[in-house]
Amino acid sequence: MATAFLSTAITSLPSRLSSSPSSSSSSSSLTKQALDYPHRHNNTRKLLTICKSISDPSPPTPILTKRALSLCSITSLFFSLAGKGCSIANAAILEADDDVELLEKVKQDRKKRLERQGAIDSSKEEKGYLQELVYKLSKVGQAIDNNDLSAASSVLGGSTDADWVKKANKAFTKLSSSPEEKSQVDTFNSSLASLISSVTRNDVESSKIAFVSSASAFEQWTTLTGLIEQLKGL
Repeated sequence: MATAFLSTAITSLPSRLSSSPSSSSSSSSLTKQALDYPHRHNNTRKLLTICKSISDPSPPTPILTKRALSLCSITSLFFSLAGKGCSIANAAILEADDDVELLEKVKQDRKKRLERQGAIDSSKEEKGYLQELVYKLSKVGQAIDNNDLSAASSVLGGSTDADWVKKANKAFTKLSSSPEEKSQVDTFNSSLASLISSVTRNDVESSKIAFVSSASAFEQWTTLTGLIEQLKGL
């Protein structure tokens, strides 16, 4: 602001002098005074220097001491270690949670296996029905392989209302617990109906396809339930 003020004053000075009636004498007088008093020039330079320092101050340069640098380094190291410590702690918490969930899952699976084994061990009658089913399928398979559909028909009984079929489904219902097991039972019953129908029509090729489908579904069911090692002939 001071520099602008001085610049304005210097710019307007000639016009003021020229408009004054005694401009020549005043100008001569001012020149004489400037020559007679050189110390005023020094005062003006000092004034300009002061004004410049006021109008355009320079920010002080920060001084970093060894102590300040040490404090900065220690602070940075502290926050770095703190961040790593939090990350390690979070990872440990997540790992512990995973271990707990895994342990709980193992316990639940073991509980289910024990319950299943207990149900199988106490289902002697149902296992007898299933053993009869194995014998029936074995005989039907041999008859179809020999193209003797008449013998296969006599074993099957001619319809899904046969007594051995009802008993087998009773065992299926009691020992099936998971959706996968129940799905295999549905596949077996559907394939068995196709097998009986194909044998009744004396269609050898369709009978073979239906037999394979029935036998595969039953084998899958015994694998899922754990009965595959308890039934003979599989």
